[in-house]
Amino acid sequence: MARSTTSDDADVYFIHLRGLLATAILRGEPLQAHQTSGLWLRPSYAAVSARANCALEHGATVISDRRRDASADARLGHRKPPHVRRVQNGWVPQPTLPLWDEPRTDHRARIVASASDRVAWLRARAAGVTATDVAKLASLRAVGAVVNEKRYGSSFSGNRYTDHGRSREPELARWVKGVYGIEPSSDLFHAEANRQHLATPDGIRLRDGRLELAEIKTTTKPWRSIPRSYLRQVWWQQYVLGAERTLVVWEQHVDFVPVDDEPLCRWVDRDDNEIHTLVGLADRVLDLIRGR
Repeated sequence: MARSTTSDDADVYFIHLRGLLATAILRGEPLQAHQTSGLWLRPSYAAVSARANCALEHGATVISDRRRDASADARLGHRKPPHVRRVQNGWVPQPTLPLWDEPRTDHRARIVASASDRVAWLRARAAGVTATDVAKLASLRAVGAVVNEKRYGSSFSGNRYTDHGRSREPELARWVKGVYGIEPSSDLFHAEANRQHLATPDGIRLRDGRLELAEIKTTTKPWRSIPRSYLRQVWWQQYVLGAERTLVVWEQHVDFVPVDDEPLCRWVDRDDNEIHTLVGLADRVLDLIRGR
């Protein structure tokens, strides 16, 4: 039996589609639309630029083809990898605007506030969407809750566990700096293309021209893998700062006593597919706050 598609699914599919189409257009690669099976996008279309998204807003022509791309099928082995997105009744826009790369603004020129000035830091965070907000955006259904929290504030002001995490963070940051050379950071940054997209990574390192981040957590449970909500935070921070990867560091504790002598850690690479979904959901939050 075919899976039914809800309006929420369609919106999320569209968010994926915009980003994937943009890079395909930048590269001048052909795409195909299929009336029966929807639109299949190749995994190589994952990366995207905001400039291509802008081009999509300004006009397009439409092309379609009922035939499946046999060479693409062969490469995929007639399977559907999880990163290949399907859009029902898809059409492929072709922009008429020229596209080109522009120099990226240095992340240090995009500092909004520092946590050392907590009042300014909190005021700036309230004006945009932060990594903490994005961690809750598991789907389109979560948008409403985030909007209400941004409008009216949260009833959660912390507990013993969050207090423990804050007290341990400086010590864990020193470990990260000593082992990996990632400098601690408490600055709030805005994204290059949107000043309301905000993030405060726990650490920053520029290595061989590549920006790398650190994110520090404490937990009462052992992790087999990094929780999905934390991954959303990581991907959002990578997007806002333009980073290539993040060192996620976590320390397990029992009754607020660390279990191990050293924390555990794992590198998380940038995922542009996930980033595009999060950007779309965050923009929806901002639109609703503005009453659109």
